[in-house]
Amino acid sequence: MSDKLHIDLHMHSTVSDGTNTPVEILKIVREAGIDLFSLTDHDAFLGCKDILEHLGFSDPAFITGVEFSCRDDKGKYHILGYGYDPDSRPIREMIEKGHGFRMKKTKVRLDFIAEAFGFTFTDDEVRDLLSLNNPGKPHIANLMVKHGYAKNKEQAIAEYIDQKHFGSGYINPQEAIQSILESGGIPVLAHPWYGSGNELIIGEDMNERLEYLMGFGIQGVEAFYSGFTPRLQRNMLKLAERYDLFVTAGSDYHGSNKLIEIGENHLDEAEEWPDGLIRFIETVNKHNYRS
Repeated sequence: MSDKLHIDLHMHSTVSDGTNTPVEILKIVREAGIDLFSLTDHDAFLGCKDILEHLGFSDPAFITGVEFSCRDDKGKYHILGYGYDPDSRPIREMIEKGHGFRMKKTKVRLDFIAEAFGFTFTDDEVRDLLSLNNPGKPHIANLMVKHGYAKNKEQAIAEYIDQKHFGSGYINPQEAIQSILESGGIPVLAHPWYGSGNELIIGEDMNERLEYLMGFGIQGVEAFYSGFTPRLQRNMLKLAERYDLFVTAGSDYHGSNKLIEIGENHLDEAEEWPDGLIRFIETVNKHNYRS
């Protein structure tokens, strides 16, 4: 297993809240010299399907991916699923459930900002928004900036859209993890240190978080991540070793919606690959997942 391979296992397309189509992402991945990648759109598989249909013989290795936004009474989690069978019923049903929650919350947010702040859009704009595969906060924020309701997307989300809170309308982490496992995939906790909003989970709280999710079957952590400092990265690698978890590396690329480039996950700065990452790649290949 070479530690010189370029890997990015966390990115988003226009199928969720990215700004590049899946085919455009495939082109960018090729140009960036990525050797192994995954598309992890929120509550969606259509982007992966599109990439699989356009993969050429000489293209980088590809792993099916998805990202579920989860919440329960203990907190908020983003659960990544890798290498699942896209024809499996459990993963398809979970994707459909997550999509339903996303559509409902988009409509509620539109009503909220109209009633609370007087921010309205044209019928055509609302129709186009709701016709998207998985509309989310960035799509509403971009419309707000277009109309001059906010200076930028970040302000639109932080000062207005996020003022609407949801007590329900989230997938439970246990059911997300179970659906990935039942579909032959590998469940991984995305950017583990981050909780809800600006919450940073550290110390014993992180140990409890990992042990809690391991009880449901979580198998890995995203230890190499664009937003992690060297210290956060080192500490997550130590935790992955302690709990014998897989390790993944992802940029969380969203195109122009985030100032992050494909492949930007600090893995290239590592002197050598951790055992958890090597085992993750070997497991994906061993079980003949789509890669």
